[in-house]
Amino acid sequence: MPLGLHPARPRHPCPPPRHRPRPRPPAPARERPRQDRQHQARGRKWYVVLACDNVPTEPLPATGAMTGIDMGVTHFATTSEGAHIENPRHAKRNADALADAQRALKAFPRRKRENRSAKHRQAVEKVARLHRKVRRQRLDHAHKTALALVRDYDRIAHEQLRIANMVRTPRPKPDPERPGSFLPNGATSKAGLNRSILDAGWGVFLGILTQKAESAARIVIPVDPRNTSRTCPECGHVDSENRDGEKFQCTACGHRDHADRVGAWNVALRAGLVLPDAA
Repeated sequence: MPLGLHPARPRHPCPPPRHRPRPRPPAPARERPRQDRQHQARGRKWYVVLACDNVPTEPLPATGAMTGIDMGVTHFATTSEGAHIENPRHAKRNADALADAQRALKAFPRRKRENRSAKHRQAVEKVARLHRKVRRQRLDHAHKTALALVRDYDRIAHEQLRIANMVRTPRPKPDPERPGSFLPNGATSKAGLNRSILDAGWGVFLGILTQKAESAARIVIPVDPRNTSRTCPECGHVDSENRDGEKFQCTACGHRDHADRVGAWNVALRAGLVLPDAA
């Protein structure tokens, strides 16, 4: 081999052209329930609250039964069949213990949290603990009552109550003959009724009833609550004198019944769950 010459390097064949792979269509995403987690502190206890979306329903077996319910104070609720649900009155049952705890707390001067003594903090915690107890009892009763109704009935009608308007304080009535004076407006008796309405927890119960009915594929129908307990379900006569406390007697046709059952029956009539008797 002559000097200065090198053997030719072997030539490799050209590599095949490389193509960018075609993107594959993304696989359809499986719809999963979205979860939101929150932590809440109540007193010295912590709670975890989970909120989920797109949760599949769990339908209950159909019963073929329908009812209307009338919310009350003497009875928590009454169905159109005449069944009464007892009003537990949780706040009233714990009123004495709560009053004692509040009197003990009032003995301490008002101070910021970091400046309170150990006994002062114990008094504050006792009042808060009693309020939490009443709240838990009210929630427990609402859950159990709503679950029983959802299991027994396919369709449930109730009054569309505006509770915030129902518990308003009566307006003062100025005395036209004596400027600066006021006439009796029934504020004292209205205050007692307001406490009973708030103690019953109608709004909490109706919200839980709607949620449980939606989860069980039941139907809840809200109706206009005006004059449900003053309207005769037999002849349709409306009169404030038809009702006297828990007694109902129509001034036109003489029909008699329990006033709460009449209210529940009219709720069912307005929701179209039952047909009125033909005259």
